[in-house]
Amino acid sequence: MTHRSSTPPSKRLAPTGFTPPDRATAAEFWVVRHGESTWNADGRYQGQTDVPLSALGALQAASLAERLTGQSFDAVYSSDLARARQTAEVVAERLQGAPAVRLCPELREINVGELTGLVVSEIKARYADYLTALQADPWATRRPGGESMEDLFARCGAAFHALRAAHPGGRVLVFTHGGVVRVAVGLALGGVPSHAWSRLSVTNTSVTRVLLGESSGTLLGFNDEAHLESLLEATEADDVLGQAP
Repeated sequence: MTHRSSTPPSKRLAPTGFTPPDRATAAEFWVVRHGESTWNADGRYQGQTDVPLSALGALQAASLAERLTGQSFDAVYSSDLARARQTAEVVAERLQGAPAVRLCPELREINVGELTGLVVSEIKARYADYLTALQADPWATRRPGGESMEDLFARCGAAFHALRAAHPGGRVLVFTHGGVVRVAVGLALGGVPSHAWSRLSVTNTSVTRVLLGESSGTLLGFNDEAHLESLLEATEADDVLGQAP
């Protein structure tokens, strides 16, 4: 992950019928899910509640910081929620030039509404109808009083395209949440089948790389967690899956 391809972009072959993004105007995003939070550790749905990193989450962030030491990015952005911001700050100080972390509230996790603070057993007991609807339509079903994946895609998709327009030809590091990582994958692939969202397991502090142009995208890498090999745990539980962590 520390080396770019030696093959010039203009010489790389694309599948027949696909027009890849123009590197001169597209932006390459390295999208990082935050380290484990205290509510991740407890199995509680947190959504947009401002929950800090757990002790393990701090270790995960430090491991990623060590891996990315000396890397250069045109900008560093983060969700304004503490678990993402804290992860970003630990990593950014080890990057070339120690860039400032720019906060972007539009990159917050999905709003889970009435599910906030609940564990899966409580959700099953209180919101059985919601879980049935979620299983039938995981794309458009809203969390009670909150957002659907469709809502999240619209909100965060607009944010990614605004950042792309602000950094044409650049490489941008983004710290965010599991649901938003899935949005980045969807943007890169031109959409994800509705029942595939829950199969995109996103580990805490994993790195997903996407190249986004104005009208096309490419998935360069997904859920890279090599820096976590020495740690005992790196949870995949998040607020999107609707299942026990």
